Amino acid sequence: MRLNFLLLAFGLSASLRGVQAETQVDQSVASIWDDFKNTVDCGACQILLGSIKVAAGLGENFMIDVFTGLCKISRVEDPDVCAGIIKKEGPALHDVFKDLQLNSDASKTLCASLVGLCKQPDVHSYNLTFPSPKPKTVRPPPSGKTPLKVVHFSDTHVDLLYEPESSYKCSKPICCRSWSDEYSPENTAYPCGPFGNTKCDAPQILQESLHAAIADINPEFSIYTGDVVARDIWLVDEAEALKALNATYSAMEKDIGTVYAAIGNHDTAPLNLFPTDASNKADPKWAYSALAEDWYGLTGVSSVKSADQFASYSAVHPNSNLRIISYNSIFYYVFNFYMYQEPMEKDPRGQFEWLIKELQAAEDAGQRAWLISHIPSGIPDHFRDHSDYFDQIVQRYEATIAGLFYGHTHRDGFQIAYSDYNDRDWNTATAMGYIIPAVTPTEGSPSFRVYEIDPVTFGVLDYTQYIANISDPSFQTKPEWLPYYSAKADYGSKISPPLTDPQAEISPAFWHNVTVAMERDPTVFQDYWARRVRGFEVESCNGDCMKNEICLLRAANAQYNCDKPKSLDFSKLDGQEGEILPEKEPRTSCHHAGMATLISKMAHQARLEGRKEPEG
Repeated sequence: MRLNFLLLAFGLSASLRGVQAETQVDQSVASIWDDFKNTVDCGACQILLGSIKVAAGLGENFMIDVFTGLCKISRVEDPDVCAGIIKKEGPALHDVFKDLQLNSDASKTLCASLVGLCKQPDVHSYNLTFPSPKPKTVRPPPSGKTPLKVVHFSDTHVDLLYEPESSYKCSKPICCRSWSDEYSPENTAYPCGPFGNTKCDAPQILQESLHAAIADINPEFSIYTGDVVARDIWLVDEAEALKALNATYSAMEKDIGTVYAAIGNHDTAPLNLFPTDASNKADPKWAYSALAEDWYGLTGVSSVKSADQFASYSAVHPNSNLRIISYNSIFYYVFNFYMYQEPMEKDPRGQFEWLIKELQAAEDAGQRAWLISHIPSGIPDHFRDHSDYFDQIVQRYEATIAGLFYGHTHRDGFQIAYSDYNDRDWNTATAMGYIIPAVTPTEGSPSFRVYEIDPVTFGVLDYTQYIANISDPSFQTKPEWLPYYSAKADYGSKISPPLTDPQAEISPAFWHNVTVAMERDPTVFQDYWARRVRGFEVESCNGDCMKNEICLLRAANAQYNCDKPKSLDFSKLDGQEGEILPEKEPRTSCHHAGMATLISKMAHQARLEGRKEPEG
């Protein structure tokens, strides 16, 4: 009898503790939601971070429960999407906030990156050490020999569960799946075609069409700058990510031949998260190992130098003097929460030191080098400190580096590095970064690029952008990959003096002169602006917008990109019932960036609701 009484008492006590914990979660949710509503400047953002830090101090599960509650009341995603994202990325976020120092540069960078309410801190000085002084060598002149063809493609995001005829209009971050009966092929009024839709990631059949088009071009080799995995980020686990990586890279090896690849922020699970400490239990060693194995198969090069511990490698292309170096730029991604410590790790995993060794080896051997990676160093998505440190490497080895190649933005673009960012001119332009649009069609028609490459210097002589026009009715029967524009044909005649010689390199100086032509003749800029999205939903950009965009093109070092932190509109595009719809702001490619985007959406929705509440 006494035992039964004690068990009953224990049960009641546990139940009471459960009720108390639930009440505490509800109170924290209400309090932090109010903080979100009042987060209108940098100081208020620090108060918000302080409240989240208190929640983190009560334990990982408590913080996950709080964020799940915030996501529920904000209505920014469906409950299952909220729960999936928060469960996967919550542990990393808990580690960040538990140790976060308020009003530190790390916390201000977090506010600038997530809710756009703090000024980016000044770059912390850090001088890298180089094995030898910079030589007086300059970029070699073109050889005049018959150019090679090299294909560049990126951001395939193949959805292995894409379902033709299912709804392209849905409440999830990606559609074209039967998420519920109303979205199934037999019920929807918005059926997607077999080859893809702008509301959905790419079906496997589109990838097959892409590979066939690349094979027809028969390139010397191809480069791929990351993001294999589909963006059902609330569901992706290690098994799904590995299945996607192996499926895509096996298809490349079979269909295309030699491919040099880079890791993307979606190519692990959870996405974006790359610990700076190899001993961290969250370190995605499984992804690093899988990618290293894929790289050996894709390159066919026996002398690959693989940095398995941080997903980078270096290889000399056979029978050439070109060293291709793939490095993991996700360490420097503003949504890699493991970087938010005070002070920030200046060279996570020693990758900059590794890059210097590889470039020094190339210089010593008289080789040229290509650097390929996912995230462009100059865009707002890149930590400014690490962009500056990377730029030191680019400036030191400017004569060795023939080009830098990126993806990530899903849009067509470029970035120029300068020896003097206070005097950005054609004669101070030192390096060129090429940014290509995506294969997945969410930001416009699927696309890839063909470079004309000097076979001796490996400088870029020209390129042609290809698209499969998703607006063409024939796209859903058999996509036709056709030339969209050519760098030399469409920009070379616009600069002063014109550059049309097929044997001339489109050098950093050439691209600087293109930006000058944009300033002189806004139609040149408007043509570029439309090409970014292949003519899909082209947004207006004039005046200050045009000025800032040209500044971004002239800023491979991110602290000079003229970006001003801003609050973004992450409202659902179709406006479900009961949702508060603000004025539309420019779309961004980070709609699928996981927990970071979720917090940004919450902040945006809270401010909208706060403005609608009656005063007093």
